[in-house]
Amino acid sequence: MATVGEDRTTAIETLEKDIVAKKKELAELRRTQPRQALPKYTFAQDETLVDLFNGRDELLILHNMGKGCRFCTLWADGLIGFYPHIVDRCAFVLVSPDDPATQKEFAESRGWPFRMVSDAARAFTKDMGMWKPYEDGKEGPWPGISSFKRQADGFIVRVAQADLGEGDDFCAIWHLFDLLEAGPNGWEPQYSY
Repeated sequence: MATVGEDRTTAIETLEKDIVAKKKELAELRRTQPRQALPKYTFAQDETLVDLFNGRDELLILHNMGKGCRFCTLWADGLIGFYPHIVDRCAFVLVSPDDPATQKEFAESRGWPFRMVSDAARAFTKDMGMWKPYEDGKEGPWPGISSFKRQADGFIVRVAQADLGEGDDFCAIWHLFDLLEAGPNGWEPQYSY
């Protein structure tokens, strides 16, 4: 006869397997969305979207709201350890609305090894659907991750996109805090501790 603890453990294991299966289904849906060729985007550093591929065929772009967002800083901070592994697989770039000098200074203060570009004109950010309304009714850049493919014909398409936010799969800290008795308990990231 199973104990209450064993029943709960079985329920947790079953739910975890269901979540993994749903995540695989979601990933497949993202990868199989209709795609269209993107226009030529030029960023503040006079680099084009094709330049960001750095000779590769695949690219991940971290959409960051800029220096003023502690949460965006948390996501980028969390990717530092993965960075060598990511760039072994594909190109990786962080894009934000901050000017290049601000980006450079902030990246150095955080120890970010990422290549960064400034979308000061916001055209790329808006076209990628990463310009959204905030809770206060204003609009602005939104955090997320997009993947891109440079096709054999030279055209670039966006393959998939995911928003970033508390509890997403791209920032492990939320899942770690979920294991605590009180969960995140209102915790918010800070620039320094």
